[in-house]
Amino acid sequence: MNKKGVSPIIATVLLIGIVVALSLIVFFWFKSFTQETVTKFGGQNIQLFCDQLSFKASYSSTDSSLAISNTGNIPIYDFNIKVERSGGDYSTYSIKDLLTNWNGLKSSEAFSGSIGSKVSGANDIVLIPILRGTTSSGDERSFTCPDQYGQTISL
Repeated sequence: MNKKGVSPIIATVLLIGIVVALSLIVFFWFKSFTQETVTKFGGQNIQLFCDQLSFKASYSSTDSSLAISNTGNIPIYDFNIKVERSGGDYSTYSIKDLLTNWNGLKSSEAFSGSIGSKVSGANDIVLIPILRGTTSSGDERSFTCPDQYGQTISL
């Protein structure tokens, strides 16, 4: 009886371990395809509120000031400012990074502030709204609306 091999108990433990490991890999792989839904105002998907946004923006080149007014009923948490230059080059900034006194725009609020030299040499700037909502686990999370909901300001 000089047969060497793996005992049935060790083989069973190894098989169970392999199955558990593969199951976890598949689970996390599928989980990466789905995003946790961010909701606003009583459980509605936050993406639906991008359609309902209404804001006006203008830029004054004399003092590099940006004026934004929220003319709708949806509070705007932040904006991405996409600065487009000739040749297709662009840079994206958060309005919070450019303006130290930015606190968001509630319904019917207005804000004006200097965004400085970040837009020098630009052809256009695009303001893309960012909303704030909650996840199913209760965490607050930002949601950037698609570019189509932004407003372009020609300089």
